[in-house]
Amino acid sequence: MHAFLPFAAYLGGLAATLVLACYLTPAKWWHRPTLRNMSLVAAGTWTIGALVLHAFGGPARAAAAPAAPATAVAAEAAAPAPADLAPFRVHRDLNLRVAAGTGAARLATIPAGTMVTPTGIRSGDWWQVRAETDGTTQTGWASSLWLRRQAE
Repeated sequence: MHAFLPFAAYLGGLAATLVLACYLTPAKWWHRPTLRNMSLVAAGTWTIGALVLHAFGGPARAAAAPAAPATAVAAEAAAPAPADLAPFRVHRDLNLRVAAGTGAARLATIPAGTMVTPTGIRSGDWWQVRAETDGTTQTGWASSLWLRRQAE
């Protein structure tokens, strides 16, 4: 981002605010400086300048880190606390998925009341868990919103 962009954005915001103020407010408001018209100019300048900065890649966009690739989901997980690896009870029938997200293919449907164990890998509200269904242990992704501690 160029250092000139914020200055230009707020200067453009000031110009746009003054033009809008000329057309949208009574002329008698602008005969002498008052708190009302100065706050209108300040608020308009800040709002329009911020919108321009946001639209054209302001400081927040320049400082933002690039998105993590889908294969690096495991990198998000820090060392899990031992309590986080305790088994959870499935609250309602749960879709066990190949990857985090509702668009991922379903591996199995885990019935309500089944116990699942988190592996410690997480992606937002999605946890990788191990579950035993029909005598086989499967590892997949589940929404943590459907999991409850044993005592709940």
